[in-house]
This record gives sequence, C-alpha cells and structure tokens, in this order.
Amino acid sequence: MARFESALAAQDGVDGAHCIHELWMRGGFPQHIEQAVERLWKSAAKTIPEWLPMTYVSWLPQLYDVASRFESGAKGRSNIYLVLLDFSDRRGDPHGVYVGMSDYKPAERFDQHKAGIRAAGSVLKRGIEVLTGPALHLQRIKRTEAARIEKQLAEALADAGIRVEGGH
Repeated sequence: MARFESALAAQDGVDGAHCIHELWMRGGFPQHIEQAVERLWKSAAKTIPEWLPMTYVSWLPQLYDVASRFESGAKGRSNIYLVLLDFSDRRGDPHGVYVGMSDYKPAERFDQHKAGIRAAGSVLKRGIEVLTGPALHLQRIKRTEAARIEKQLAEALADAGIRVEGGH
C-alpha cells in the first residue's frame, strides 16, 4: 500500500496499476480494489496501462491462470481477445467473458462489436471492456494457431466455471 500511495503522489499510473493488479491477484477485498482503481483514475488517468481492468471481477486471477496455459510460437497477424460481459440481469455471477480472435487489435475489435460491425450479439449487448492483460501473450500469432487457441481457451474457461460466450 505504501508503494501504491507513492504511485498516486507521483501520478504514476503504471506503478499504481501494478499495485492494484497485485492486490487483485492476492485476493484483496473487492471494495478495496474498486476504491484503489477509482483513486488511480483520479490521480493518474493519462498513464494507466490498458491491461488494468476497470471493473472488479472475482475470477480475474483464474482467468490469468487459464489463459497462461496457452501459447503459440508461430508469429502472424491474428490476436486473441477477451471481453468482459455484463450478466447482472441473470442469476449467478454478474460477469462472463467473450473469447474471440481477429486480425484487428483487441480494442479496435471491441469498438467494432459495439458499433455493430460483424458484432457478436453478446458483446454488442453486454460488452463492458476488453480484458487485455490475460491475453497479452496471445497477440500477433498465426491464424490457424489463433483459431485453435480461441476454441480451446473458451472450453478451458467454461470448464473453470466462468460463463463464456464466443470461442467458435
């Protein structure tokens, strides 16, 4: 927490994001994490890295763990992306995840979904944000590898008890 306070004082979004991420991965209280994210945005919005989720999700450490099991050594143009979905109108966990692949950057593809361009209905209707961090290592990979990983990652996340859409 001392490092986090120093990051806030220095308006260092990257260091502050790392502190929040560590708190999240260690199972910190949801309220403390949400408050820390809010404080970081007020202090260092311009320097917060895109991989820090803005919405608290209880299963984020599990998402990192499952996604880390997948890799591709083949370089290419395709990207695996994950989108946080809002299921607050349903029973159970208020969140789910969409697993997709595209030659566009994850943030660009998310914007396309939200604009209705080749949109998956679940992302168009329920998409909250891109969960960049867990899939950072699955960028710029060969298309055949991306197709395989997309499907297997979706299955592995579902097996882990996370509500999954996509992953064709």
